[in-house]
Amino acid sequence: MRLFTGPRISALALAAAVAAAPFASAQAQVTKIQSNPQALILDAADVKAGTDIIFLSGQLASPVDPKKTFADVKSIDDLGDTKTQTISVLTKIKALLEARGYTMADLVKLTLFVAADPKLGHMDFAGANEGFKQFFKTADNPTTVARSTFQVAALAGPYFLIEIEGIAAKKK
Repeated sequence: MRLFTGPRISALALAAAVAAAPFASAQAQVTKIQSNPQALILDAADVKAGTDIIFLSGQLASPVDPKKTFADVKSIDDLGDTKTQTISVLTKIKALLEARGYTMADLVKLTLFVAADPKLGHMDFAGANEGFKQFFKTADNPTTVARSTFQVAALAGPYFLIEIEGIAAKKK
């Protein structure tokens, strides 16, 4: 019984194809696309097949006082304003990435969910950007990410002003 009815592949051709297979993943790449180099965010990120990707769940700020737990949080002052919370969340994201061999430069997409600051009566987009600037387009990380920002009615707790989720990608 003959199972293969197509053209015969020589042993040499088959060996060459198998030998080339590992190099396909070595060509994996991430291209960050930015039409305006002065812009704070990317236009897009192109992630090719064979690239390692990590999806980060939404992260929330930690209490300003590291001795406090979430049970101790009784006001926005315990978590800080939007800028302070953004820095806290991005610090958590940085630690999550580094624990898995990624860097902040490997981030390709962030989604920011921002609640209104009761002191302002609206979301503090400028504060979120000020916190963001501590991690992107810096001497340590001259890159940036594709990003979306949404104002939301509320987050997981009454004193959270920002939640950030992300996607990072790097060559294998």
